[in-house]
Amino acid sequence: MSFAFKGIDHIQLAAPKGCEEEARKFYGHLLGLREIPKPENLQKRGGCWFICGNQEIHIGVQEDFLPAKKAHPGFVVENLEELRSSLHKFNIGIKEEAPIEGRKRFFADDPFGNRIEFLEFLA
Repeated sequence: MSFAFKGIDHIQLAAPKGCEEEARKFYGHLLGLREIPKPENLQKRGGCWFICGNQEIHIGVQEDFLPAKKAHPGFVVENLEELRSSLHKFNIGIKEEAPIEGRKRFFADDPFGNRIEFLEFLA
């Protein structure tokens, strides 16, 4: 093969029109992700972008929006229990799932109902 995959540049999560303020509160303020500017030619579409480690999270406006209930990103977190406490303070529901060996994890929904996994690798 003459091509090789190097990683993931970004993931996109859909949200309804007018989502930007709520997205900034959740992804920016609550999760602490830094917002990055969208390219000028894409700004008119709405939504907003954030940086997460070396990857980007794109919150994109979808006219006929339905939240992703099964498909989801998995964010690797340092100090998962601190995040759990922070989400709890903001009344964000936590969902437990079957454990995976070598990882602690839980799920939550973003303000638009998209499923998100948060996980921490065990030493």
